[in-house]
Amino acid sequence: MRSVYTEGMSTTFAYMNGQWVSASQLCVAVDDLGFMLGTTVTERLRTFQGRVFRLQEHVARLKGSLEIVGLLSQAIADEVAAAIPAFVQRNRSLLAPGDDWAIVAFATPGAARAARPTVCVHGFPLPFHHWAALFESGLPVVVSHHRQVPTNCWPAELKCRSRMHYYLADREAAARHPGARAIVLDQQGMLAEATTANLVLFHQQEGLLSPPLEHILAGVSLGVVQELAESLAIPFTMRPLSVEELDQADEAFLTSTSICALPIVECDGKPLGSGKPGPIYHRLLAAWSDLVGLDIADQARRFASPQARG
Repeated sequence: MRSVYTEGMSTTFAYMNGQWVSASQLCVAVDDLGFMLGTTVTERLRTFQGRVFRLQEHVARLKGSLEIVGLLSQAIADEVAAAIPAFVQRNRSLLAPGDDWAIVAFATPGAARAARPTVCVHGFPLPFHHWAALFESGLPVVVSHHRQVPTNCWPAELKCRSRMHYYLADREAAARHPGARAIVLDQQGMLAEATTANLVLFHQQEGLLSPPLEHILAGVSLGVVQELAESLAIPFTMRPLSVEELDQADEAFLTSTSICALPIVECDGKPLGSGKPGPIYHRLLAAWSDLVGLDIADQARRFASPQARG
């Protein structure tokens, strides 16, 4: 069986404004406010063994974002909540056994001439090749000069596509250290988050540390880390964190939906901690694997090449 990864995305079905269409037919009008002004709220989910992970949490966060921008929050959240498992069911035969989906849901106010908001759910095989090797090697980060958007522009809890600062921070990171991820600071110069991921530190004296919720987009995966930490009796604290505390951390990692957790081994050209993934990281990743019923790093390695999905 050939997977959708090698066949092309036109083989998948996607949900768009009440209809199921080929992914190749997906489009957003040029006068859609999501395109014109970036007024797009979104969620990215993934499956484990073909089952959507933390659907309720993602839909709840989407509903909160919809409320912030003034869209029909309950109706759209219900629409998306039904479309996501339907996406998995309709496209179930397209993935090789053991492979999994990335699923994207988004909504915009729609175009001026449209009678309803734009609502879409689509997906693609998880691009494991981007991060499979990093579970063992770890990744470098750089602290970007670009800052987090202040909350007097929009609330930190709004998950939207208006993320130009992420794009610019990643360009800066690539120029300074090819392959590095960018860490952005808040307006006070304290640690905020990575582009598209939350940041977690480990200090031997305190346990796991993460910036306070009012300064970050709180990820569903960050909530999973908190749960796992509790189950492993590892203290977890959210408080303001300085760049110096990142430099002096015993361990650090990024967490987000697709990657789950990836260890940081270098910051601004200097080794972080031992310079390799640490024991706390490995304990957390093993606990996460137990939670979802598969070896997360092993799955990424097995499906990192198109040939593995053929």
